[in-house]
Amino acid sequence: MPEAAGGPVRHVPVLAREVLDTLSPRPGGLYLDGTFGAGGYTRAILEAAPDLRVLALDRDPEAIAAGQALVAAMNGRLVLAQERFGDLESVASGHGFLPLDGVVLDIGVSSMQLDDAERGFSFRFDGPLDMRMEKAGESAADLVNGMEEGPLADLIYRYGEERRSRGIARAIVAARKGARIETTKQLADIVSKVVWQSPDGIHPATRTFQALRIAVNDELGELERALEASERALAPGGRLVVVTFHSLEDRIVKRFLTERAGREAAPSRHAPALERGAATFTLVNRKPLTAQHDELAANPRARSAKLRAAERTTAPAAPAPDASPRAKKKGR
Repeated sequence: MPEAAGGPVRHVPVLAREVLDTLSPRPGGLYLDGTFGAGGYTRAILEAAPDLRVLALDRDPEAIAAGQALVAAMNGRLVLAQERFGDLESVASGHGFLPLDGVVLDIGVSSMQLDDAERGFSFRFDGPLDMRMEKAGESAADLVNGMEEGPLADLIYRYGEERRSRGIARAIVAARKGARIETTKQLADIVSKVVWQSPDGIHPATRTFQALRIAVNDELGELERALEASERALAPGGRLVVVTFHSLEDRIVKRFLTERAGREAAPSRHAPALERGAATFTLVNRKPLTAQHDELAANPRARSAKLRAAERTTAPAAPAPDASPRAKKKGR
């Protein structure tokens, strides 16, 4: 692996060139990387201009621990915090990073998490059916073994867009009557008996695993909160850059940016329409940026990536909600 500040580069992030070009980091600016992972975007931003500072967030304690070498190498220019990006406004305020000159979000699971069998994100390896980014709270095994058939089918359909969701839920309920479903292989084998292998080679369990991961980590709710928080946290002229990997995420980002830029958009259950006011963003790219041929050849994961970006205007942001659904649930 190539050497760089903070040690070897473990992972090259998707659309790195496009993210950096779109973000356009400036000397002395304040930037937030909401999905630190292996530090790819953070490292690139820090190297792009002198004297700028980055606040990087990640829910995963393993990512935070692995990033300490980069923190030390940056001599005070990098602050790394174990936080959810949905809370980015309050975290940035607490660290003296407001207003921000740029926010970057890379939505979804990291390659490091997928490649670690013990984390239970992937069916490529047999491991515990976990999928918790923070290693806390309900696991995927808890959902699979505890939910009733109907709600489980709805979850798989909504978050995985899986047409065979009812058959999958029925097969899961039947299988767990014999023994608790504890491993990724057990679940993948159950789903594979219901869903046929697609012509494009996508594994039959892909959508079911996606749905459980999204539900376990409240990924769509966090994304919505992060978009709204970015609107409040960015300075005029600051840029929001978001990379998504599947249609559910991309639709939320597209709708949010379209609405905030003052253009028409179709209704969505994930992001209710706001009363139209002054545009708080202008779109940087009308159509999403996608990976070029050289990146696709080197990294097949980039094939589904889409980058959308917008620049903050001087219009006032929509007010923050009294409390997020997650905060209310926890009684905060």
